[in-house]
Amino acid sequence: MGLIVFIYIFIYFAPLIIGWVMMGIQKKIKFVHSESGLNKNGFIGYSWTYFFFGFFVPIFRGEIGIGVLHLILSLVTFGIFQLIMPFLYNKQYSARLLTNGWKLNDNETLNNLAKTKLNLN
Repeated sequence: MGLIVFIYIFIYFAPLIIGWVMMGIQKKIKFVHSESGLNKNGFIGYSWTYFFFGFFVPIFRGEIGIGVLHLILSLVTFGIFQLIMPFLYNKQYSARLLTNGWKLNDNETLNNLAKTKLNLN
């Protein structure tokens, strides 16, 4: 019985483990808006928050339209979308910040890492 429970837990967390191995853990990157001077956090790496909370993550980050779209896509694909998005969401979110007037505002090491992960070099 214990082995079966272990296998179920391993299968459930397999996308999380694969994501961490392939993309690294989620790292917080600071952004500043070029016009208003507001600060915001962006992220790079595998989105463990999206893995656990799904379409609520864009809503919590202020992207209500994106969250609703993700909910619809999750329903249409019977949840498969929820398994794919943790690999993509942080990169897409940070790229949207950069296209909306936000700039990287962290230490040089994290800025260079973000530029590499976001293909800005």
